Amino acid sequence: MSDSLFPRVSALRSPWRAVAAAFAFNGILLGIWASRIPAVVERHGLSEAQLGLLLLFMGLGALVSFPLAGRLADSLGAVRVTRAVSAAYVFTLLLITLAPSPALLGAALFVFGMAHGSMDVVMNTWATEVEKHMKRSVMSSFHAMWSFGAGIGAATGYAATRLGWSIEVHFILGSLLSAGLLLPFLTLPWTSATRPHDPNAPVFAIPRGALVLVGIIALSSAVGEGAVADWSAVYLSDVVGTDQSQAALGFTVFSVTMVAMRLVVDRLVLRFGPVRMAQASGLLAASGLLLVVVFATLPMTLAGFVLMGLGYAAVFPLAFSRAAIDANVPPGQAIASVATLGYGGLLLGPPVIGFVAEASSLRLAFALLAILALSITGFARVLGRG
Repeated sequence: MSDSLFPRVSALRSPWRAVAAAFAFNGILLGIWASRIPAVVERHGLSEAQLGLLLLFMGLGALVSFPLAGRLADSLGAVRVTRAVSAAYVFTLLLITLAPSPALLGAALFVFGMAHGSMDVVMNTWATEVEKHMKRSVMSSFHAMWSFGAGIGAATGYAATRLGWSIEVHFILGSLLSAGLLLPFLTLPWTSATRPHDPNAPVFAIPRGALVLVGIIALSSAVGEGAVADWSAVYLSDVVGTDQSQAALGFTVFSVTMVAMRLVVDRLVLRFGPVRMAQASGLLAASGLLLVVVFATLPMTLAGFVLMGLGYAAVFPLAFSRAAIDANVPPGQAIASVATLGYGGLLLGPPVIGFVAEASSLRLAFALLAILALSITGFARVLGRG
């Protein structure tokens, strides 16, 4: 992609903006998918358990992609792999619209999960390179851009249902427009470090020692975030009784709140410290979940999603920062081990919620998330030492 063809983009590009564009793009496509889950459920006549199983395929696709993406980032460079995967990500979203049956939808979601998960790994690796280059903490701002993108993607679902667009029209226009606006930023000249792959390295990095608790904190937050992404629209539609356009508002307000909070997380951590910040985060998320479970009205449920956004926003950046300073495990391995639990929870948690909802109720499934949120508060002290 020549700079002469995109002179304005070339002038606007910077390392921070390039990575921010990748995070936003990743979030937009996931938000587009999440916003139309009720429509996909209706099209295929899915039960809650069937939806949970299909989301499990998406999660498994992501988990399979993690080690492969990590190895490719090491051998080819994170920036190069991020560019390639982001282009493929668009086509995997479109595959979902072509699935004529639940079985093929599961296959499409597996591939979509692989693209989403691998891009998550490689763009975070690129983000650490840019953070090191800038010599200051900017990781929370990148995650804010992901939340911003996810909120935009979810908001397009509200607009698409109001306009009466089919899933096909929505996914095609949303993905191609976002790709055209954001992917040119990824063409910034940048050379990522490469290193040979260690054949003796474990396929999956598993946390040990204090990192086990750090991983549980990341997992607890990730399951909550995944629940809002994949189940908030269904919850608003089935439990609260909203129409499909209003059902898209849950993930939208959650994502907007995450953006606002993540833009100030670094300053709050500097003032109050990581332990107090994590303790408050767990309490806020649990309070939001209680509002969602107890009050089945649109205003109170949306307020609950706002509190959840405030609570979960800081947890992932805090967990990754703690992993990077562990005294016993090298930073790369430590971050990878925490990410395995964290992103595994983000992608495997939603299908578990579907199984719980089928066996009992969606309300009970969300109530169980409050227990996980309180574990963030309970284990928060581990974030204060390396």
